[in-house]
Amino acid sequence: MSGHSKWANIKHKKEAADKVKGKAFSRIAKEIMVAAKMGGSDPNANPRLRAALTSAKAVNMPNANIERAIKKGAGELGDVVYEEITYEGYAAGGVAVMVECLTDNKNRSISDVRMTFDRNNGNLAASGAVARMFKRMAHFTITGDWADEEKLMDVVLEAGADDLTVEDGVAEVWAEPEFFEPLAKVFEEKGIPTEEAEVTRRAEMVTTLTDPGIARQVLRLVERMEELDDVQQVTANYEIADSIADQLEEE
Repeated sequence: MSGHSKWANIKHKKEAADKVKGKAFSRIAKEIMVAAKMGGSDPNANPRLRAALTSAKAVNMPNANIERAIKKGAGELGDVVYEEITYEGYAAGGVAVMVECLTDNKNRSISDVRMTFDRNNGNLAASGAVARMFKRMAHFTITGDWADEEKLMDVVLEAGADDLTVEDGVAEVWAEPEFFEPLAKVFEEKGIPTEEAEVTRRAEMVTTLTDPGIARQVLRLVERMEELDDVQQVTANYEIADSIADQLEEE
């Protein structure tokens, strides 16, 4: 999720399912390829690949897609060359934005990211400008019957979680990165379905948006950035005030 707030949860639930799933498959396939290329095709000996496969399971990615991505990364279906690049910048209202890419064309990637910032009232910043505002964390999203604080609390705390929030039918679990695999294993053993399972960035310094116009600009920038083919993750440190969240939801 790009930010955290009531609106972020609502947006997450209401996004077009096919579009989101297609982008998720593409993003995770790239990660599987890079993980397999760097550490080999055996997940038991490759922690990064294990994490990518867990993310794939969380979004019900077909086994055929997973196997093809592993083979591509291992060089069985041709060599794969992706470069990991992280861009930093600002959206409207001074909101900090981190854009993580996997790309086979660095010039295309930076051009697309810069143009997206420029066209949506933001600006690309120098490396290190906003990274300090975020921390890498394991993150899981759960909906349905298990999105219940009483049901989840003991389960996730015993597996190493730092934080559990439940709002509007969506549970979010956060933990230090080293607890990603233990938590994923517990969810699988107990039959708790996860909609998202990944190691991502979490904002430690938050900008609260109270102006609907600014909020719309931030949301639009994040959405446009997430649509770029080279983009793996977009994280922004905004929180939308409850006083305007309902107004935005109605639009």
